[in-house]
Amino acid sequence: MKEVNEMQFRDLNAQYNKYKTEIDNAIQRVLDKGVFIGGDEVSELESRLAAYTGTKHCITCANGTEAMTLVMMAWGIKEGDAVFVPDFTFFSTGEIVSFVGATPVFVDVDADTFNMDPKKLEEAIENVLNEGILTPRVIIPVDLFGLPADFDNISRIATKYGLKILEDAAQGFGGSINGKKACSFGDASTTSFFPAKPLGCYGDGGAIFTNDDGLAELLNSYKVHGKGNNKYDNVRIGVNSRLDTIQAAILNVKLTAFINHELDDVNRIYRLYTEKLDGIVETPVIPEGYVSSFAQYTIKLKSGRERNDLQSKLSSEGIPSMIYYVKPMHRQGAFNNIVSDDNYYKVSNLLSDTVLSLPMHPYLNEEEIELICMSIKAYFGLS
Repeated sequence: MKEVNEMQFRDLNAQYNKYKTEIDNAIQRVLDKGVFIGGDEVSELESRLAAYTGTKHCITCANGTEAMTLVMMAWGIKEGDAVFVPDFTFFSTGEIVSFVGATPVFVDVDADTFNMDPKKLEEAIENVLNEGILTPRVIIPVDLFGLPADFDNISRIATKYGLKILEDAAQGFGGSINGKKACSFGDASTTSFFPAKPLGCYGDGGAIFTNDDGLAELLNSYKVHGKGNNKYDNVRIGVNSRLDTIQAAILNVKLTAFINHELDDVNRIYRLYTEKLDGIVETPVIPEGYVSSFAQYTIKLKSGRERNDLQSKLSSEGIPSMIYYVKPMHRQGAFNNIVSDDNYYKVSNLLSDTVLSLPMHPYLNEEEIELICMSIKAYFGLS
């Protein structure tokens, strides 16, 4: 058993130690071959990821943020376009919209799932249409903390208004709805291989998924300087966004582990946490038919003071925790130019004040979970 003062929020060393031989050998094979960009490992990974998610095309790239940016470029999203994103999420989901000159329109989230609220989404679309300044183009639902968004209702709304859906599954890889995998919803989907994600490499990396042949062809061009028949035949302005061969080799090992046991393990840990914390704090809500890949295990407290005091107590006992996210999107300084009514984002504002994420990864053991839960119970005078 680890001492509590050695506890990791997401223990990447434990994963590496378990698969050290496989990872080291995979890296060595790349070094021996000397093909560091576009090697066989990249093609193998793309094929395996497409098969796992049930999509026709997987296009790897440099990171999850650029994955979304590439889709915006391929769809021709530009100034004057409105793109609807959840207000409670990581900054990059809105950033990539502004990056291509379009306007992010923030949508409040559901109080239980923390994901985009379909009712608030439709209200936001109607508001934009009534104002007549921007043209609604895209919805970007986020699979927050590993839980897929409400794609049944969001897809219905997208069809009604003629909008495209880009699923931001940076945190959602491995999640599912009634057996349909995250990264397969919408017109295109993206994920991130940042080390702390459900499937992470040892640096930056990302991928795009789609069943659209034409979109896949465009993305493969845009990600390599707008190439045509080859990288020296440039038919459009693109970017340089490729996944390194070494990272692909690492991800191939990690994908096997993820499929074989890691997704099952984090869901077992979710059940243990929830059983021990039931009735003490608000624990994650997983709707019927949904599976989360638990990028985070996030509890909700009654107030900001309670959340902060509990975090301080956990820290004093060597238990790491994190706040995702301290600011909703509409309060970010980078979006000061976008007029937002703070009263419209009541749920996002509340979550930013009251959520706390506990250690969560496939290698967390039951003794560590017990220590964490006992500390939380003690805070509430229940030990």
